[in-house]
Amino acid sequence: MDGFEFQKIFSSQKPQKELVDFLKTDNGKKILLNGLYASSKVYAFADAVASLNKGIHIVVMNNKDEAQFFSNDLYNILGEEYTYYFPTSSHYVSKISTSKDSSQKVQRSAAINALESFNKGIFDKKFIVLVTYPGAVHEKIINKKKLSDSILGISVNDTLSHDFIKETLLACNFEKVDFVSEPGQFALRGGIIDVFSFSDDKPYRIDFFGNNIESIKHFDINTQRSIDNIDHIDIFPNIYEGDEFEEQDKVSVFEFVEKECFVWIDKYINVSTDEFKERMAEAERFKNIYFEDPAKGITEGRSNNYREIKYNTSLQPSFNKNFDLLLNDIKDKIYIGYKVFISSDNPKQLERLRNIFAHNSGESSGRINLFEDIKHSVHGGFIDNNTKICLYTDHQIFDRYHRVKIKREVPVSERLTINELNSFQIGDYVVHIDHGVGVFGGLVKTNINGKVQEAIKLIYKDNDVIFVSIHGIHRISRYKSKDGTPPKIYKLGTGAWEKLKNTTKTKVKDIAKDLIKLYAERRQAKGFAFSHDSYLQHELEASFIYEDTPDQLKATKAVKEDMEKEYPMDRLICGDVGFGKTEIAVRAAFKAVADSKQVALLVPTTILALQHYKTFKGRLRDFPCNIEYISRLKTAKEIKSIAERLKEGKIDIIIGTHRLLNKEISFKDLGLLIIDEEQKFGVAAKEKLRQLKLSVDTLTLTATPIPRTLQFSLLGARDLSIINTPPPNRLPVQTEIIDFNEEFIRDIINFEVERGGQVYFVHNKVEDILAVEDIIKRMCPGIKTCVGHGQMEPKELEGIILDFMAGDYDVLVATTIVENGIDVPNANTIIINQAQNFGLSDLHQLRGRVGRSNIKAFCYLIVPPMVSISDDARRRLRAIEAFSDLGSGFNIAMQDLDIRGAGNLLGGEQSGFIADMGFETYQRILSEAFMEIKQEEYAKAENSDKPEKDLRIKEIRKGQTNSSAYMDTMKREEVFITDCSIDTDLELLIPDTYIPQISEKIRLYKELDAMTNEDQLNRFIEGLRDRFGELPAQLEQLTYVVRLRWTAIKLGFERIVIKNGIMLAYFVNNQNSPYYKTELFSNILGYINHNPQRTRIKEQNNKLLLRVMGVESMEMAYNIVSQMKKAVFNC
Repeated sequence: MDGFEFQKIFSSQKPQKELVDFLKTDNGKKILLNGLYASSKVYAFADAVASLNKGIHIVVMNNKDEAQFFSNDLYNILGEEYTYYFPTSSHYVSKISTSKDSSQKVQRSAAINALESFNKGIFDKKFIVLVTYPGAVHEKIINKKKLSDSILGISVNDTLSHDFIKETLLACNFEKVDFVSEPGQFALRGGIIDVFSFSDDKPYRIDFFGNNIESIKHFDINTQRSIDNIDHIDIFPNIYEGDEFEEQDKVSVFEFVEKECFVWIDKYINVSTDEFKERMAEAERFKNIYFEDPAKGITEGRSNNYREIKYNTSLQPSFNKNFDLLLNDIKDKIYIGYKVFISSDNPKQLERLRNIFAHNSGESSGRINLFEDIKHSVHGGFIDNNTKICLYTDHQIFDRYHRVKIKREVPVSERLTINELNSFQIGDYVVHIDHGVGVFGGLVKTNINGKVQEAIKLIYKDNDVIFVSIHGIHRISRYKSKDGTPPKIYKLGTGAWEKLKNTTKTKVKDIAKDLIKLYAERRQAKGFAFSHDSYLQHELEASFIYEDTPDQLKATKAVKEDMEKEYPMDRLICGDVGFGKTEIAVRAAFKAVADSKQVALLVPTTILALQHYKTFKGRLRDFPCNIEYISRLKTAKEIKSIAERLKEGKIDIIIGTHRLLNKEISFKDLGLLIIDEEQKFGVAAKEKLRQLKLSVDTLTLTATPIPRTLQFSLLGARDLSIINTPPPNRLPVQTEIIDFNEEFIRDIINFEVERGGQVYFVHNKVEDILAVEDIIKRMCPGIKTCVGHGQMEPKELEGIILDFMAGDYDVLVATTIVENGIDVPNANTIIINQAQNFGLSDLHQLRGRVGRSNIKAFCYLIVPPMVSISDDARRRLRAIEAFSDLGSGFNIAMQDLDIRGAGNLLGGEQSGFIADMGFETYQRILSEAFMEIKQEEYAKAENSDKPEKDLRIKEIRKGQTNSSAYMDTMKREEVFITDCSIDTDLELLIPDTYIPQISEKIRLYKELDAMTNEDQLNRFIEGLRDRFGELPAQLEQLTYVVRLRWTAIKLGFERIVIKNGIMLAYFVNNQNSPYYKTELFSNILGYINHNPQRTRIKEQNNKLLLRVMGVESMEMAYNIVSQMKKAVFNC
């Protein structure tokens, strides 16, 4: 059943008809609606305004949150086209991003623009609703004349010059930028103008043909691609800042209104300041409808000046996730003639409730018809005793925060943030795969045989310079290493870099061989194949009170399938904090226990051990399962007893720190090992684990995987599941960057404590942490604080943390020990001091400590003035703010690889190589090593006797079924080269007239050079056309370079030179390569013999090459090589 049908029942009651009659007649100016609670107010309002179907309705709620909840309910009940959220124009402005502030300006401007349209009679609906709160009502807006003069209206087919629009935008204080990402910005590119108006949450792209406007489209700020066509736009300036508007130019929102208006007021008592009363006095010329008694907030003499309509509603009862209580309540309501509705915007959630009811009442879910569905969400459930209907909400039943999504919010451009993180800046350290570490010197123009080209300038030791063609930009990467110390700059031509590469590759090969061997051994090892799910397993999964997200379901299925296979599982689950990794572990553990196997859960800290113990104990309390934990909180006697029971098989699940790896702990029959936060364990612990993992199923959980685990999962040396979808109704943690401002910090702490919460204050210097505690005590007298850091005695630290978890303290001042999985649902604000000194994944992990319950959480990053912060730190802070929404952990891990570098990718001995050559180059050498090992293995297999050969190939292929990445690395495909360098005197570049921004040109060169297939290339070309217009000839020819490279690699050409109309294609340099014995090479020779008039083979300086005459363009070169490929592969 949808909301309109529910509303029909609600609107049938007598009080509702009285309200509609009041609105339609001139019978008095004021009315009080008594007895409306929670979302019943919204239903009463929505039915009344829809029945009236005219006028302006301004709803003044008590505060910003309530205005947002009311707006969100109206979007679902009335529709967003009628509803405008009307906030204040300003929010706290972050030091780096202004998107939050921009959203409020856009929402306010959109409402003003809609009001102005309604006043003029050009609004396309018969009524309009503005939902606001006292602060927004108090703020004045500019009058109609000034507003009209400030708006620039543009329609398709208008004739306007570029210069006129540019001058108008500059006069309205719009900022000219390279790429538009925030309101108040515009960009010019050839015949295209991008502009972000303050009245829309998406920017516009205006496409000109001469001075005629050919099209207007919205575009996406992340992809910068067009979305939909629009016929007319109003470009709204920033009417809230600057000196253009005097105070006399401004009026209140009630003075701005011309047409018939109705003012709906909630909770007058809480907002009855003198200033607000003065503003509300201007509303008295309209009909005023109060949701609660206004007599409490106004003078006695005026309190009887209104009619009263009495409703009879009550709040939804609190069930505290007790589904038996809910089930009995619904049955009781049905028994006395009530009809029950449950609202949820997620059909699976309603299905989940039916399954829980069926499980609890012992019936099949198909027979459970206790409630009707409402397929949208409202904020507060209620019972209407007049019409005998109950509306319960899923988020209140499951005790979750109701996440609202206010329309017309300006999205944060994550894509632009990533581009900035990855961009080359002059002076950055870069690595060229052939020449080593140098300094990036910018993009420069060169002249080759009279043709202009662009090249990357690299500066080496003693100011030696090389220019790298843009076709070879994929051979350059930013230098990234885990520490910030500058790398060694190489001298050209000494051979030192080549020596380092060869040494590294040899070492990598040894380790990679071990890893592949370990992987193959695991695949061949005889593990325990667990049984299919038992009825108890289904019961456990049905008892999970939250709904599984799609990724969580996929990961659970993959884990169970792995467990049912004959060889041991090795799976990594990457999921953001609070995304349900622990639930997957619980299900996997119970599956093992159901087959009489023991489970060990290894955690990095004592407190985490206790937390997991409580979680597992709670989830499995109704199932036959013995759970224990080992940590420093246990006495030696207790540990001895646990060890004995474990050995005898009397304990099914044991949870503990690295103590579980000690010799005195032995298992009767260990079947599953679960490792939480693997990155926190030392090398010694990992080595013990490696031996243990060979024959036991292993499940690893992590929020931001360390580069080593992430890289090998992506390369395919283990299986990977990523949980990217956040649980429904989980709110992003509101992240803001601030100065060390005592007044502001005091307000933050007091706000959290007043709402019954606790605060983490992270200060990562032990020497002055007590002084920081004293500052907080001085700022917030009466607040109970405690201090925790890693140099304390373990027992003392654990005592403090446990006391904080128990709620004995309001503020925990601590070092980064809080990131180690401490879970305090009541702590919902974290303040991080000197945030610029933390890595991205550290900041993300720290932020993940809050927002773990159904209460809105905040993260404040305290940083010094931005001028004193390094570029890297600024990029990190921008990224953590851009990725503030849920599911960002994986993105952050990928970015952290790029910013902080790789860490210990393949083991301790490798970190030195990474520091010498940077992470990306190391990664490339790693991939090459994998490919060479594969070729060597096949060469050995091919040279073996027939039975041995079949066995070896079979063994190699056993390791190929893992992931697509691993299959690409290991499958048998005759690849003899990984790259082809292209050198030419043709004019191939992005002209400055097409894209003048150097940073964007370099980014596009990199993106183009990294393309791997025709689909990617076509999308790239389409994107360029959309953003910049038709491709110039030089750029169109440049796109053929990548096509030529793909084809050349398949044919075995290591280098191609196209100069003076002649193309030279060089074959594999290594004369002993098995390439020269292949069918491919003999087919190429056959093709050359059949086409002697154009192609000729020759040897030059002991190098074999193909010579082709009359090659005048890159497209022609590609067509020749492509034709050869078709002929060769069809032989």
